[in-house]
Amino acid sequence: MILDSAEKPLDGNRWWLSAEDPWQALACCFELKNIFEYSKHSLAITYISNLGVHMNGSCNGLQHYAAMGGDETGGRLVNILPGPKPGDIYSGVAELVSEKVARDAARGDPIALLTHGKVSRKIVKQTVMTSVYGVTLVGARLQIQNALKDKGEVSEDDIFKISMYLTKLTFDALKEMFLGAKSIMEWLADCAKAIAKTNKAVCWTTPLGLPVVQPYRKPGKKQLIKTLVQTVVLLDEADDLPVSTARQTSAFPPNFVHSLDSTHMMLTAMACKEAGITYGSVHDSFWTHAGTIEKMSEILGQEFYNLHSQPILEQLNENFKIKYPNVILPPIPKRGNMDLALVLQSPYFFH
Repeated sequence: MILDSAEKPLDGNRWWLSAEDPWQALACCFELKNIFEYSKHSLAITYISNLGVHMNGSCNGLQHYAAMGGDETGGRLVNILPGPKPGDIYSGVAELVSEKVARDAARGDPIALLTHGKVSRKIVKQTVMTSVYGVTLVGARLQIQNALKDKGEVSEDDIFKISMYLTKLTFDALKEMFLGAKSIMEWLADCAKAIAKTNKAVCWTTPLGLPVVQPYRKPGKKQLIKTLVQTVVLLDEADDLPVSTARQTSAFPPNFVHSLDSTHMMLTAMACKEAGITYGSVHDSFWTHAGTIEKMSEILGQEFYNLHSQPILEQLNENFKIKYPNVILPPIPKRGNMDLALVLQSPYFFH
């Protein structure tokens, strides 16, 4: 099938079209065909591949939270800690949710009885991924509802109550599995709320030295402009408008973690350039060539360790005290006992 796709991509059996990413699959078929041709002459080891090979983080936002909180249980689930096989946070959450559903079903809960046996990795995956980036209960319920619809095992009459039930159980499971992450999220939100209540926008500086300002303010005057085609609403968004406490609070935890994502990405990019290897990335997907994938893997772990060896929360707290001297900040959550240096030995940290 691979050789057929490479030799006759349009006129053959077109197996490559059945792949999740057909064009990437076809590019891989071409590459494997070339290697096969080299292997006929015992030259496969000399073939220089130009195909990009990517490595993804294991729910990258939770990796950052686990590192900041020293969360040993969470660190193992997102592959900061080494193990004989990759940890799978999505399957872990699905299993815990399934256990909760089974317990409720055993007690005769009618919604649990309808849900029993219907929880899978795919049902909870999107909600787990976006939980660290500020997904709301409403948004998470829609995610799970869509996943249930795709699976086609729940009637339209029951899908709302089942999706709400599973959303709450998924959030509960994440709280149990990532105690450190939950406490840090709450601390970040509480800090933002205290700052915003003084009508100040939340500002911080990333470990790279990049200043960040949250622009969320209450909407100003509205002006309706009617045209023949549509009505356009113009909003006054001047910098002297009052800040939106709600938006400043809800946005800060995900924005702060995004700033750590980008810091790790930039540190990795600079280290790859220094090492002389080709590099590309999209969010937490990092790319290089097959011949340098092991080197990039080493760099990813080293730069993550370098980043989180810094007292990130303590530095943020001091930054806030200097910038907002009249704001009373909550105490920093206690850190767990995870040995961050073990990330340097984790083969599945990014994989």
